[in-house]
Amino acid sequence: MNMKASSNIIGFLLGVCLLVWACATKTPQQEAAQPRKVGYSIALKNITPENMAYAKSVGIDYIETSFQAFIDDKRQFKLPEAEILKAVAEAKQAADKAGIKIWSIHMPYSKTIDLSLANEQERQAVVALHKQVLTYAKALQPQVILFHPSYYLGLNERETRKAQMIKSSGELLPAVQELKATMVIENMLGPELLADANRERPLCRSVEETLEIMGRLPKNIYAAVDMNHIKKPERLIRALGKRLKSIHVADGHGEKENHFLPCSGQGGNDWSAILAALDEVNYQGPFLFESAFKDVKELKECYLSLHSAYVAQKKLAKSNP
Repeated sequence: MNMKASSNIIGFLLGVCLLVWACATKTPQQEAAQPRKVGYSIALKNITPENMAYAKSVGIDYIETSFQAFIDDKRQFKLPEAEILKAVAEAKQAADKAGIKIWSIHMPYSKTIDLSLANEQERQAVVALHKQVLTYAKALQPQVILFHPSYYLGLNERETRKAQMIKSSGELLPAVQELKATMVIENMLGPELLADANRERPLCRSVEETLEIMGRLPKNIYAAVDMNHIKKPERLIRALGKRLKSIHVADGHGEKENHFLPCSGQGGNDWSAILAALDEVNYQGPFLFESAFKDVKELKECYLSLHSAYVAQKKLAKSNP
């Protein structure tokens, strides 16, 4: 072998080694340099061509919507099926034309629309309602279907309600899978067990209870973290790990439903810690706001400011080990 050929081989092998080393040493901090896509929650009736075109122009790529407004507390649809299907088709057309994807459907919930109802006949009626909603949601082609685990509970019935919720979730999973979507259960607000003298907080009210319930559900039912529902949401994000498939972004103090915009300065969340946790568990979804805002353009601006602060903090930590 001549010297030139030998030099080429050595150079090639050295390049391969450097490439392998670079891949192996890639850090979460490096991955965090790329901002996530941004989304927000919007009522189905507000998914209009004008709203979607404007949202796209200010950096929105995903939306979450709901059928809550179409259903009353007696679990009856307020509009004929033809009108609901028409509204769905128009919303999908408006989103598609703007280039916005429908990330998730927030399934309806209330005192009577509760997956954990102890009365078996009532529970079955709730499951049937959700299955009907899913038939309407199919045309929207959502990637995620989000359920609340329960509404408020009566006293001393928690274990029964957990079992009912788990049963309902298993029955709904095939219907969600028919949509080629991922089923997720959202954590609920619960700084303490009792909401008042006669009611307990909803299921999934703490890190520990959420993990317990997720451990009893099928492995292909995943979780969503609402950052307004719990103090230090980064703890729940890390605890869920790969089970985390969607998020609701809002600031608060984990004590009541605030839904503050993260950049409002009104809440107590540590956004750099939250963004770090999302990177650590390799969360793949959008940064989806469920927050108060005056103009949808605030959302992308807010996220980019949070992301910039996070990246700056990482760089500072790296330079001062």
